[in-house]
Amino acid sequence: MLAAAALGIKLFSLFPGAVERVYSRGLYPWIGALQRMIFGWIPFSVGDILYLAAGVWLLFAFVRLIRRLVRREVSWMWLGQRLRKVLGVVVIIYIVFNVSWGLNYDREDVADQLQLNVKPYSTEELVRLLTKMSDRLSSLDSTDSVSRMAFYRNSPLFDTAVAAYRSLSGQSPHLSYPFASVKASLYGYPGDYIGFGGYYNPFTGEAQVNTTDPVFTLPFTTCHEMGHQLGYAKENEANLIGYLTIAHTRNVNPSFLYSASFEMYMYAARELYARDSTQYIPFRQRQKPGLKRDIRANEAFSRRYANPFSPLIWKAYGHYLKANRQPQGIRTYNEVLAWLIAYANKNGWDSI
Repeated sequence: MLAAAALGIKLFSLFPGAVERVYSRGLYPWIGALQRMIFGWIPFSVGDILYLAAGVWLLFAFVRLIRRLVRREVSWMWLGQRLRKVLGVVVIIYIVFNVSWGLNYDREDVADQLQLNVKPYSTEELVRLLTKMSDRLSSLDSTDSVSRMAFYRNSPLFDTAVAAYRSLSGQSPHLSYPFASVKASLYGYPGDYIGFGGYYNPFTGEAQVNTTDPVFTLPFTTCHEMGHQLGYAKENEANLIGYLTIAHTRNVNPSFLYSASFEMYMYAARELYARDSTQYIPFRQRQKPGLKRDIRANEAFSRRYANPFSPLIWKAYGHYLKANRQPQGIRTYNEVLAWLIAYANKNGWDSI
């Protein structure tokens, strides 16, 4: 029965149009809202507790297995029974993961939803995008340094992000966000060594934010994770939805606009430097003191928590992304540049 259900889900996932209509726009909004209604009011991350419990259980199970092997209390029949149980649990997790959220990986791209012509972009378009982000960051240099102080506390940060999504839900129904469930990760400092800024828990519908990260990165990270909550599973899509939500919010908080622009600036700057480092020099020379400070702070933060295990974890995560229709792996995050440029070409550069 479980195997048949898992096979049915896999076959259904092969038809993006059906997934989009039946699941992503039909069933999932109700599932996501129900998850957030059940767990959103709890002040701590229920998903993090579940992950911890699962980790402890796996550790004890592994210790018991080693003990039995050492004592030679293991038979082939016993191993076969345990293997069947493990496979059963894996199948159940696969079904729950896909029904609760994972099928969103197989929906139509957000480019279809927004009618974007996404294609390889030229260096000239990249320079234009970087110029826009550079000019905006310069204009926000003073106001951001004042307004960001409020976001050292979690409540103003999360409340502002929720308000941004809800302010646009009337004109963009795909951004409808009933029942808030955004929380600080319980694994903030360990997460710094892994290198994650946030993550979405598909089993509880909670958006987790690593609030130990530099404060100027937190607004964009929060809106990115909320994009996952709304069914935009792929990282480039969550980046685009998070950015556009901030950019299109009327009377947007300066620190939110700064955070989103900083993220796009860094993506574009790294790409331009890789293509033609000489074209990046003028952008580096015109950086305002606040932007220079934040770039240095970001680099210092990365160096402080650098360790030999983080690259291995990110490599494994890259394989996870590739297994879920993101063939570029970790570089999927950077693909937001092509999507954002396509959006600007379609709607005008003032729209971003």
